[in-house]
Amino acid sequence: MKQVYLYGAGGHAKVIIDMLKSNQITVSEIFDDNAGITSFKGIPVSHTDIHSPLILSIGCNAVRKKIVNQCENIVFHPAVIDSSAIVSESAQIEEGTVVMQGTIIQSSAKIGKHCIINTRASVDHDCVIEDYVHIAPGATLCGNVQVGEGTLIGAGTTITPGVKIGKWSVIGAGAVVVRDIPDNVIAFGTPCKVTKQHNYIQALP
Repeated sequence: MKQVYLYGAGGHAKVIIDMLKSNQITVSEIFDDNAGITSFKGIPVSHTDIHSPLILSIGCNAVRKKIVNQCENIVFHPAVIDSSAIVSESAQIEEGTVVMQGTIIQSSAKIGKHCIINTRASVDHDCVIEDYVHIAPGATLCGNVQVGEGTLIGAGTTITPGVKIGKWSVIGAGAVVVRDIPDNVIAFGTPCKVTKQHNYIQALP
């Protein structure tokens, strides 16, 4: 049975572990900086050594990017796709990305590195999803949608065809996005509107 290592022992890791099992992949060890955690779902937890091939089991987009930048000598695992997901043969999905249970990814979609395509999300034809994006549970992206690096698309959001959403933005749960959204903003509502600017990625230590 194939083996892999995780970085992060929290709720997101629980789902990834189940996904890996569905693909006959065993988690050998989990790295976490919380010294109080020594075991997680029966898997040993390390606080000193990070091994390859690695999957980042952390929900925060900015933290995933920070860790990747720090792990210069680590090999990241190819995308992991749950056995219940429906993924077009022409879709492209980069390393470190996880595609959760019940997800649909349609023809010619392109999904970058270390993304989360969460439970029952739908990514339609020709969408382009950049690195470190999180498409939350039940979100629907219609055809030709573009989502910039690090952006969070909230649970149950609907994005209409051809809309472009900028980098490191947050789209609130249940929004209906009918027009382009710029970088570094928080937006929500029906129709979705920008409520404020933010510098989330710049604020990381």
